[in-house]
Amino acid sequence: MNRPRILIPVALTIVLLFLVSADRAQQQTSPPATPPAQQQPAPPASGAQQQAPPPTRSQNNQTVIPIQVNLVDVLFTVLNRRNKLVPDLEQGDFKVFDENKPQDIRYFSKQTDLPLRIGMLLDTSNSIRDRIKFEQDASVSFLYSVLRRNKDEAFVMTFDDEPQVLQGFTSDTGALRDQITRTRAGGGTAIYDAIYDACANQLNHPPRPPGDQPDVVRRVMILISDGEDNLSTHTRSEAIELAQRTSVVIYTISTSTQWVSLSETNPNKTSDRKYHLTEGDKILQDLADETGGRAFFPYHVDDLDQSFQDIGDELRNQYSIAYQPANYILDGRYHKIRVEVLEHKGYKVNARRGYFARAKQDLNPSASPGAAPSPGATGSPGNSKP
Repeated sequence: MNRPRILIPVALTIVLLFLVSADRAQQQTSPPATPPAQQQPAPPASGAQQQAPPPTRSQNNQTVIPIQVNLVDVLFTVLNRRNKLVPDLEQGDFKVFDENKPQDIRYFSKQTDLPLRIGMLLDTSNSIRDRIKFEQDASVSFLYSVLRRNKDEAFVMTFDDEPQVLQGFTSDTGALRDQITRTRAGGGTAIYDAIYDACANQLNHPPRPPGDQPDVVRRVMILISDGEDNLSTHTRSEAIELAQRTSVVIYTISTSTQWVSLSETNPNKTSDRKYHLTEGDKILQDLADETGGRAFFPYHVDDLDQSFQDIGDELRNQYSIAYQPANYILDGRYHKIRVEVLEHKGYKVNARRGYFARAKQDLNPSASPGAAPSPGATGSPGNSKP
């Protein structure tokens, strides 16, 4: 008679145990609620402008807000009325203009002893056949007077129908000299292709000293030619733009005159003649002006020593400024820039004339044509300093 009373509590106990087990199982399988502070933002609606990445927290629990800063770097020299360097100016002596609008200088420095990475480009076309010996002597003399062993490096490229690297980057002036003296003239003239190739494949990523930061070397091109291009597939503007994008300063030395020596006694060769810039000379002048270098038109072979001394002095007495353009937009337009020296009349600033406000393309020739461009602006190395 008492058996049913015993079964009822047992049944209730079993039901309670089942309910407790089911509740625990549901808690284990349900995802935890996301704290309000860590909830992911909703994706932007279709067509909405993408915003900067959301703030993150560093290891010490400090909020880090990523921002994109587009800096335009300008490397330049200052000369007085006698074409002598002026190396002792300060940031307050300069004013920079972007599209004629004054800009605030964010960074300023004096570059006096950076390692050099030099591209020696020699014209070996038919048009300079009778001046090939001059080119050889001029380039060898320059390298011996400027290149510092175990610190500076140079490569040698010749161009006629197409550019050709004879000697890669090295600090061995003997190896450079040996390759230069073996050059022979012949073929057409592809100056712009040579400049483009040298910037894209050599000076874009030059060797840098061990342990240094990126972009701590000075990229220089010495172009010895008569300036008469007749075979390039690239245009002059394309060559200049790539030189600007890779921060290459171009110095040009003209071979468009029949060189004479100061020791020459033949009156037919030493007679005075009117000297004027040829069309090729004007091209050489433009290449130098657009990239912040200088063009040299020596009449005497002996003038070259002074030209080389001037180039060497300039390379080790330069100024560098960087600014963030107001209302910067990657619209692809060419922006004219101008650096002025305040309260110093007669001073001349040698700086590149502008930059292209577009995303930097991958300059690796082995990269696929459809590869996405890297961030930054043409002629402005993004957030980096030169």
